[in-house]
Amino acid sequence: MSPSPDAVEAVSQRLNIFLSAQRASADDLGAEGRLFVDAGATAIGGGKRLRGRFCIAGWRAVEEASGHPALPPADVVTAAASLEVFHAAALVHDDLIDNSDTRRGRPAAHRALEAAHRAHGWAGDATAFGRSAAVLLGDLLVAWSDDLLEEGLAGASAARAAAARAEYATMRREVTIGQFLDIAEESAYITEPDEKHADRALRVASLKSARYSIQQPLALGGALAGADAAQLAALTAFGHPVGMAFQLRDDVLGVFGDESATGKPSGDDLREGKRTVLIAYARERLAPPARRIVDELIGDPELDAAQIASLQRTIVETGALERVEQLIAEYSRQAERSLSGARLGNAAVGDLRELARAATVRTT
Repeated sequence: MSPSPDAVEAVSQRLNIFLSAQRASADDLGAEGRLFVDAGATAIGGGKRLRGRFCIAGWRAVEEASGHPALPPADVVTAAASLEVFHAAALVHDDLIDNSDTRRGRPAAHRALEAAHRAHGWAGDATAFGRSAAVLLGDLLVAWSDDLLEEGLAGASAARAAAARAEYATMRREVTIGQFLDIAEESAYITEPDEKHADRALRVASLKSARYSIQQPLALGGALAGADAAQLAALTAFGHPVGMAFQLRDDVLGVFGDESATGKPSGDDLREGKRTVLIAYARERLAPPARRIVDELIGDPELDAAQIASLQRTIVETGALERVEQLIAEYSRQAERSLSGARLGNAAVGDLRELARAATVRTT
């Protein structure tokens, strides 16, 4: 049996313990403080715990190669859980930037906080309150993530703790820069030569998602196990293409996904104006008049079902969807090749392959 479900349960249990402690510490903060902490707990709830699972898998791959038993200790699970809290922070800010109304089938954090403002009959603009509070909520979640990481590193050697902190710091910097490049892409898109769009979208996918979702969690786990340079290189060579395939699959689901599975309305990425590789490939094959129509539609929050369907047909008919599927397959093959001859535990390598399939062949 794959250890992945056990990893999900272990990370989820550690998060529950952490959140219980945060709620207990909020008892003296008044009703508003408790509401804010509860909002943080809600933001962390749900999800596939993918980043925590890859962190544990990276640790396991190095431990098994050393002949050690591969049951992660509590400290490693705590460090893995910190990545899930950081991910929640990124989602809160991402939904705010994208003006998304939902997340995982629930109101996005800024919408939930806006609703709380109205429910309490507070003065002022509820929408502005929700947005301001969500900025602070994301900051709180980043602080919580730091707290958990430091708990997880408490028992590690100085060298391993320093290596893990370095991987975590790289992840934080890169995903923040990637998020900025994403919004800059939407602003600068039309002024850039068309042939650059796909390359720029791939750069955003790498920084905003691939490295922080898969590559850095693997490397952080490997660092906690004392990975040498060759082992870290192998984990990186595997993690980055898996992360790219993961993000490209996310792009496909953002346009064609089933709302009942994804928790977000079908075609929501089109309403939000996301300039993904999928869109870049579609625009490459369109004549200028048709391209202008697509550019006018993408990013319109009022797109109706018929307009979404029309854009979906365009993406399919231009061959863009097929090209992205081929790119996903190529990244997956690249990741598979990177594990050949890697000095990592055999059982853990099997788990890495299973996690890669779960990340790239999915409907949610």
